Amino acid sequence: MFLYAAALVLVLLFLSSAVKILNEYERGVVFRLGRVIGAKGPGLILLIPVIDKMVRVDLRVVAMDVPAQDVITMDNVTIKVSAVIYFRVIDPNKAIISVENYLYATSQLSQTTLRSVCGQAELDDLLSQREKINTHIQEILDKDTEPWGVKVAKVEIKNIDLPQEMQRAIAKQAEAERERRAKVIGAEGEFQAAQKLSDAARIIAETPIALQLRYLQTLREVAAENNSTTIFPVPIDLLTPFMEMAKLAKTASGEKRPG
Repeated sequence: MFLYAAALVLVLLFLSSAVKILNEYERGVVFRLGRVIGAKGPGLILLIPVIDKMVRVDLRVVAMDVPAQDVITMDNVTIKVSAVIYFRVIDPNKAIISVENYLYATSQLSQTTLRSVCGQAELDDLLSQREKINTHIQEILDKDTEPWGVKVAKVEIKNIDLPQEMQRAIAKQAEAERERRAKVIGAEGEFQAAQKLSDAARIIAETPIALQLRYLQTLREVAAENNSTTIFPVPIDLLTPFMEMAKLAKTASGEKRPG
């Protein structure tokens, strides 16, 4: 009975070491007596106990935080920059053979590259051209990690921490820019208003009757307000036609009287 139990235990140990199951997103790099025979999976994998050894490799995209790095920009501003990188293993054999720990190596390389690229740019470029900086870092990392079988898909700068005095300087600059825009818009409005008034004055000078029409329109608008009494002087030009008619009528009556 003891022999049967021992045999059963040996069989279970043999099966546990010889049979491996890999998920769809996993690959197994198999070493046979220290030599790589290839990447296996997914599914059921059969190994030779003691002779074969398998290392699992995850092929899913890894999102890795890059800790905040102290960076001195080209215009001598000290800032802290943090980022996140997205990468995955595309060659399991290289990821295991070419580098001791591809996760740690990629993390360290991303930190040094982030410091190097941000240190070659000015602060204004870092704040206004993040997409360009992200693309540049991604291209460098992708090129350097290619021998490791790692593909860097994307890099995003998360935070740029500025010193307090620099934050105040940027706030003052933004406020000055807003005031400048407000003054420019106000000046443009004044210019357009003056131009319209100049056009109106030229039209009135060419057509004097336009002034009288405008005068009558103003009278109508004022008359519509019933809550106040307004004394509005009447230009003599409006009464000239009536005065001429009165003179003509007086002259006509004077000529008829002697007869």
